[in-house]
Amino acid sequence: MNDPEDILSDALEAFYDYTPITHSSAGSLFTYTIPHDLAHIVTSDICEKSLSTSPSTITLKTPETQAANWSLHASSIWVSSLYMTDHLSDLHIDDRIKVIQQENRSPFYVLELGAGAGLPSIAISKLFEQNIKVAASDYPDDVLIQTLKENVDRNGASRQCSVIPHAWGTDVSSLLHQTVSNSGDLTSGFDLIIAADTLWNPDLHTPFLQTLQSTLRKATSSRIWIVAGLHTGRYTLRSFLDQLPKFGFEAETVEEREVKGNRRREWSVESGGVDEEKERRKWVVCMSIKWSDV
Repeated sequence: MNDPEDILSDALEAFYDYTPITHSSAGSLFTYTIPHDLAHIVTSDICEKSLSTSPSTITLKTPETQAANWSLHASSIWVSSLYMTDHLSDLHIDDRIKVIQQENRSPFYVLELGAGAGLPSIAISKLFEQNIKVAASDYPDDVLIQTLKENVDRNGASRQCSVIPHAWGTDVSSLLHQTVSNSGDLTSGFDLIIAADTLWNPDLHTPFLQTLQSTLRKATSSRIWIVAGLHTGRYTLRSFLDQLPKFGFEAETVEEREVKGNRRREWSVESGGVDEEKERRKWVVCMSIKWSDV
């Protein structure tokens, strides 16, 4: 049976061209089908279990939170998370794995901040299970974290994916502990950090950037990949981008992309005069961020 929230969203889109920015509702199950064309992003040495022989769906329980933490907005599956997962090939994880292998490092470490239900983390864990370690992290709300753990377990990703509670801007030792190498040495951070719809609250930009700065591996190949719904607001997004240099980062690419379509355009804080809410809901902004001083 379809979730009532999704039925309403579908109706609004069909009759009023009102694109949803979230799916599902707290406590409901949501099923995601991995696009078969993502199979090609898995390098030949790790694709013995291809999508043709492995489960091609991910089933998620949509998180709830404690009443005091309702403002986290974690009780939905956000479209930006779906977009990120649909476009995992844009992260070039297979090429990045080759880079660390050439450096005699393994595995490839991924951190997701604001993971919510954990969709991107789980998908990456299933696609790259031989060469990757993923840490799925969200705010230390017991109910939220328990649901995230259940989702990881439900989808058979617990060997590759750990769930770590973390409040942005606080001590990151529990996150960095996940990057212990096979030899027992602690590496200096994650090779890739991903986040979907984490920029909507300007008050959280600084602690978010503090965590990014403390957990991204200091290397030329390290990247942060953020997908933010344009509904966040252009000036809120610019506020985040303006802070990057303070933390040693620079934006490699910032691009606006149509959620249901192929149109792409260069990011601009100016809307060209046509940027009503209904139009903004149709777009996400994709950011690739790197160290500026490495």
